[in-house]
Amino acid sequence: MTDVRWLATEEQEAWRRLQLMQLQLTAKLSRELAADSGLSYQDYMVLVALTDQIDGRMRAFELGRELGWEKSRLSHHISRMVERGLVTRERCHTDQRGAFVVVTKRGRRAIEAAAPGHVAGVRRHFIDLLSPSQLTTLGEIAGTVLDNLADQCGDPAE
Repeated sequence: MTDVRWLATEEQEAWRRLQLMQLQLTAKLSRELAADSGLSYQDYMVLVALTDQIDGRMRAFELGRELGWEKSRLSHHISRMVERGLVTRERCHTDQRGAFVVVTKRGRRAIEAAAPGHVAGVRRHFIDLLSPSQLTTLGEIAGTVLDNLADQCGDPAE
């Protein structure tokens, strides 16, 4: 790679601010979520993905793809959540190698209890700071980048 297109000052500032915002926002919301509910941010993400499904279940590979997690990370995290009674694993009868991750009643109660406080934090630290126009633009930007990543590799966990 001989022709590196280095970032201009303005580009570099935007990129670094985006990174810093994401890191600090995630850290703040993670601390608040853990203090309020005992759930980690990762637990919450898994439970959101599962409870968004009508039957509260997803194939493990689909869950990993949605979260952008590698197979080993997903497996270890799901094992910890199984130990705490938040989810279960069920065999897939049509694919003997596959498994479903299923939210339990305890998992549903945990996310239902955690969601109001988490959403309040998201509003307080992010949503309410931006105008409707800024939110629309941000959504469009995120969509453009996510679509490009999906086109390039097909699997965000790669």
